[in-house]
Amino acid sequence: MNLNGKLAVVTGGASGIGRSICLRLARDGADVAVLDLNRAGAQATAHAVEQGGRRAAAIEVDVSSAINVGEAFAAVRHQLGAVQILVNDAGICEYAAFLPMHEAVWDRMIAVHVKGAFHCARAAIPDMQSAGWGRIVNLSSVAGLNGGGPGLVHYATAKAALIGFTKSLAREVGPSGITVNAIAPGLIDTPMIRTAKVPEAIIQQLADDSPVRRIGAPDDIAAACAYLVSQEASFVTGQVISPNGGSYV
Repeated sequence: MNLNGKLAVVTGGASGIGRSICLRLARDGADVAVLDLNRAGAQATAHAVEQGGRRAAAIEVDVSSAINVGEAFAAVRHQLGAVQILVNDAGICEYAAFLPMHEAVWDRMIAVHVKGAFHCARAAIPDMQSAGWGRIVNLSSVAGLNGGGPGLVHYATAKAALIGFTKSLAREVGPSGITVNAIAPGLIDTPMIRTAKVPEAIIQQLADDSPVRRIGAPDDIAAACAYLVSQEASFVTGQVISPNGGSYV
């Protein structure tokens, strides 16, 4: 898939799925701005992109802050130019039982996932409208489709909200040549999952129960993203693709 001449902004690009997406889009020809709260990780990803022959920038940002996002996109334009592709991957995951959950935990989950996508889309869309072409991909989760499980009410709610955001925004910006889609991954082996301390027995059980007999890898999601941002996907918008190994159908 040819992305030559395109500039992609990927939030959450320091590790896991976001890093794989950055590297895949770069291999397909895009220049990449890596946005993440983790500056060192973003710099490492940007360096890997540059080693592959593409331009890159690493920018520290808290996507839940409109001011931070505005400053980050100004830096992107200054360093690399106008934005044609936005991948909203920045996210957090932690288990918290519903009744004892602190309101701040709920608010932070919604702020990072939903407000983050809102802020970044508003910052990127004017460039896309000017070009008459754009791609937005929001990283949801299978939890947004099936409710996740105990301790994930806040996470599943945020990921479900991203699906609604995707569908409605697709209708609004479609006439400008912009497509908006969501990816809802199943369980993917990422640093975030390991940090969340998902028990190894649960991971193995999910793999055993899956028709493909494994959990996902970040590159599985990057491949789906590469298609959605390509010219080949120009007739695909407002959709949810769920690479989950058949664990949810």
